[in-house]
Amino acid sequence: MIHATLKSTGIYVPEIEVTNASLAKRFAESAPEFVAKMEASTGIGTRFYAPDPWATSDLAVRAAKHALTRGGVAPEDVDLIIVGTDSPDYMTPATSTVVQRKLGAKKAGTYDVGCACASFPTALATASGLMATNPWMKNVLVIGAYMMRKLADPNDNMIFFYGDGAGAALLQPGDSGGVMQSAYRADGNFAEMWGIMSGGTAEPASEESVRAGRTNVRMTEKYPPEVNDEGWPAVARAVAERNGFRLGDVDHFIFTQVRKRTIEKVMKTLEVPFEKAHTIMEKWGYTGSACIPMALHDAIETGRAKKGDLCMLVGSGVGYNQAGVALRL
Repeated sequence: MIHATLKSTGIYVPEIEVTNASLAKRFAESAPEFVAKMEASTGIGTRFYAPDPWATSDLAVRAAKHALTRGGVAPEDVDLIIVGTDSPDYMTPATSTVVQRKLGAKKAGTYDVGCACASFPTALATASGLMATNPWMKNVLVIGAYMMRKLADPNDNMIFFYGDGAGAALLQPGDSGGVMQSAYRADGNFAEMWGIMSGGTAEPASEESVRAGRTNVRMTEKYPPEVNDEGWPAVARAVAERNGFRLGDVDHFIFTQVRKRTIEKVMKTLEVPFEKAHTIMEKWGYTGSACIPMALHDAIETGRAKKGDLCMLVGSGVGYNQAGVALRL
């Protein structure tokens, strides 16, 4: 059986830093305590923005190049590119096609995965299945990229959460290890609580919807905390059970990097030491679809995650949907 193994990872963090202090000044009159409260509960310390003319594909390409360079693979040798994002360049065409052109991966097929912060584990598991049934696939790029702040109202204090970034993984076929079985959860009853509600077929963009702000991302109602407090442990347990290992056997847990307190609570529920959870929101902010591959790369680059380690990746996206997958480095 062909196993999709991790050859290399890559990352891109833009250079323009937007600190919590600068946001606190921006919202000093409209929401004077918001930034301090959010920093305390989320663990987010800062975030980084790309230049305004850039699009999500520009972030994705840079992370992809980093992964390819580290893996010793040329762009023209890539067989498939999967991009996970909910801040695409366009409604259509797929952002992955733009990435393919900018990267120079002339023979690569492409498609997008659009389930928000659950996109990367979903795409990783999908790539593994494709490689198992298509032995001609030798190099597959899975990319998570995020630029939601360009789709947000800059005067909405929820801009606190959005940082730009991208992470990529290069997969190659192997005889053992690599990407393992996955698990999923969803509940469409939460679909209208957070999102961009105008611009699609349900409500095509119009002058009225633009003026009303419905073409911007916005939270209309808070998700109940149990969505992640209970959902992430359920996904993690399902992944462990399907792969035949105990949660205590996992070396590294990587969850969507939106709120550190939630990760602390989930690790306590799983009865696993918090030290096994790798976090990056404190230094790069919340990078949505990109946060899981960025955290995976950071764990490897800093020497925390090593060859042979067992990783659990669990993502949670608006809609809502959740996905988890195990990965043997």
